[in-house]
Amino acid sequence: MSSLSTKIQDVFNEPACEENRGKDAKARKKGCSKPLTPGAAAGGCAFDGAKIVLQPITDVAHLIHAPLACEGNSWDNRGAASYGPTLWRTSFTTDLTELDVVMGHGERKLFKAIREIKEAYGPPAIFVYPTCVTALIGDDIEAVCKRAAEKFGLPVVPVNAPGFVGSKNLGNKLAGEALLKHVIGTVEPDDAGPYDINILGEFNLSGEFWLVKPLLDRLGIRVRACIPGDARYLDIASAHRARAAMMVCSTALINLARKMEQRWDIPFFEGSFYGITDTSEALRQISQLLVKKGADPEILGRTEALIAEEEAIAWKKLAAYRPRLEGKRVLLNTGGVKSWSVVHALKEIGIEIVGTSVKKSTVEDKERIKQILKDDNHIFEQMAARELYAMLSECKADIMLSGGRTQFIALKAKTPWLDINQERQHPYAGYDGMVELVRQIDLAIHNPIWRQVREPAPWDCQPTVREELPSTKSETATLHVVQEFAGTTADDFGEC
Repeated sequence: MSSLSTKIQDVFNEPACEENRGKDAKARKKGCSKPLTPGAAAGGCAFDGAKIVLQPITDVAHLIHAPLACEGNSWDNRGAASYGPTLWRTSFTTDLTELDVVMGHGERKLFKAIREIKEAYGPPAIFVYPTCVTALIGDDIEAVCKRAAEKFGLPVVPVNAPGFVGSKNLGNKLAGEALLKHVIGTVEPDDAGPYDINILGEFNLSGEFWLVKPLLDRLGIRVRACIPGDARYLDIASAHRARAAMMVCSTALINLARKMEQRWDIPFFEGSFYGITDTSEALRQISQLLVKKGADPEILGRTEALIAEEEAIAWKKLAAYRPRLEGKRVLLNTGGVKSWSVVHALKEIGIEIVGTSVKKSTVEDKERIKQILKDDNHIFEQMAARELYAMLSECKADIMLSGGRTQFIALKAKTPWLDINQERQHPYAGYDGMVELVRQIDLAIHNPIWRQVREPAPWDCQPTVREELPSTKSETATLHVVQEFAGTTADDFGEC
């Protein structure tokens, strides 16, 4: 556990984080995330964060060394999309029992599980995740993985991020440390070129990166490794030969980007593929970094030509939506990179932002939002459910964009809602993704169901009858009712 403590302190002392550099030594040791409350989910533990970052590596077997309950539903991990290998969708666990814990059978059971996976599936690598239970009982995961790698002739990577050490975000960074220590740089590619890049912190949610990769392909830029979205083990192992890198989600893997720059001289920048302007700027910065690293400067001209062509197509498609959406008010309850990238994207077509959360956003993210909105009053750190409901029920927003956790607040307030987080069903990245995002907002706002649900219920609309109906339930009374209503018109009923 001493080595794990050292890793955690190293992650907390991240020099690439501007906010972290501004703290004193004592505050820096505490990290940025709030401590976990025992018995509370707290948005995910460190184990959950590590699994989120590494599971989209599709051809790797992910083995959870823990009781059965620690393994979740691998098939539904954050909505990351992939094609080809499906091994990452298979759940592997050592399924420790109370007897294994008491008798000390954990390490032996782990070694046996690694052997069975190797013989049955033959993966290029196996990632092993300890959890709270196996970390507390002292199983030496790294020793077992090292012995198994020597015995079976394949990489067995220990991912030392048990849940109790901290938050999900800390687990993201510990996963990056595992890649740096055991994976990246272990394979030398025979096809390295001057146009190779890495994309870091891109999860390919709903296949979003597949909307961006064709743009890079047209420029002759090869993505050597997209970490972790739809990645392959050998691609990540040879990622140290890329010439440049783009950081999509800095809160997750900023430590990975910085250390790859230090070790292998791979410069990086933080950008976004959300929105037309940000997508174009990301393509420009990628090309500029490649030129600085020795690529032919002619790529800059080709990049501008591609941007001009794609922007013209996208703006033409968006022109049909502008009259329907211009002036509409959006409440954005998300965080991280989406807190500023989506804001910028929506303002490009005239949508008004009435509020955006900055939960999980970095200092740089918050500064970008201030520059875009020109008003701090629309920025909130965290809004309680009651405040969200009050804002929506008072019609201060025409639609809310958020994750699935707050969708029922919008539905209760009878307000349109669109999923913008990892569970979303539609890709919103790149030029085509921006058009799709606007199309989905338009469909949600103008769905006729909202006008219907806001009307009073039929049983709240009482008819005005000229004579009091008989209270008896006889056939005579029934006949009287039929006769009474047979001659009525719309004017005889009260208004709703």
